Formats: sequence, structure tokens, C-alpha cells
Amino acid sequence: MVRIGYTMMTEQAGPRELVSHVVGAEEAGFDFSVVSDHSFPWLRSQGHASYAWSVLGAAAQATSRSWKVNPELPGPAGFEQASQHTRPEDVAEAIACGDDVDAFVDAVRPYAEAGFTEVALVQIGGDRQKPFLAWAEAELLPALRDL
Repeated sequence: MVRIGYTMMTEQAGPRELVSHVVGAEEAGFDFSVVSDHSFPWLRSQGHASYAWSVLGAAAQATSRSWKVNPELPGPAGFEQASQHTRPEDVAEAIACGDDVDAFVDAVRPYAEAGFTEVALVQIGGDRQKPFLAWAEAELLPALRDL
């Protein structure tokens, strides 16, 4: 069975919010958490770049789950340049987006069938974490447990 993880995005929320999000993720039933580790936000408009190791320490004190650090990505200028022609509909065609549980199950299934043991999900938008976690607990995680 594939374990489903939650991703703390240091670019979209401050440290206190990130810890609150990961506590909510544990309560919702996520198996593990990962954290992005960037020295600066993806985009200048995001305004966050929490120090991942401090966030991990605080999250470890607040939860009982395991932790993992994602690699560094290019700075805001590089990301803005790389993503300037990307439209929301382009992203939606490439990855599961929205609240269609079947789309997420279909997106994760090939990884489970290929033998992956862990898949971490990402919810973009610091202000959208609580509704995502409620939906994940009620609908998404039970469906993914059947893989």
C-alpha cells in the first residue's frame, strides 16, 4: 500500500501557519510530511521562505509523523521566467487539480502500481490548507487507501 504524504510549502505560509497546517494534515490522516526547502519564495508576490530546518523542528514537536526535505529550486527571477507562459489550464492538464477524487486516484495509481511506497501531495495556497485537509480526510485519503 502506498503511503500518502502532505507537503508543507515554505513559500506560501509562515512558520506558525506551516506547523498548524501539518498538525491538521496529521489529524486528517496523512501518513508523513515533507517540506520544501528554498532560500527564497518561488515568486516575489509570495513573500515567504521559512527556514525549513526550524519548521521541521517545530513540526516534530507538534506531531508524531516522519519528515523529509525537498531539494532547492531556482530563485524567484528564474521561476518567474520559467513559468511566465504557463496558464492555469496548462497545469490542470498536466497534474490532478481541483476536487475530483477520481482524477487524483487516477494520477496516483500508476505510481502505486509501479511500486512507489510514498507519494506526497501538494496543496497550493496558504489560505486553502484547511479546506483541503477537510476534503482530504473525508474523501481523498479514503479513496487513495484503496490503491
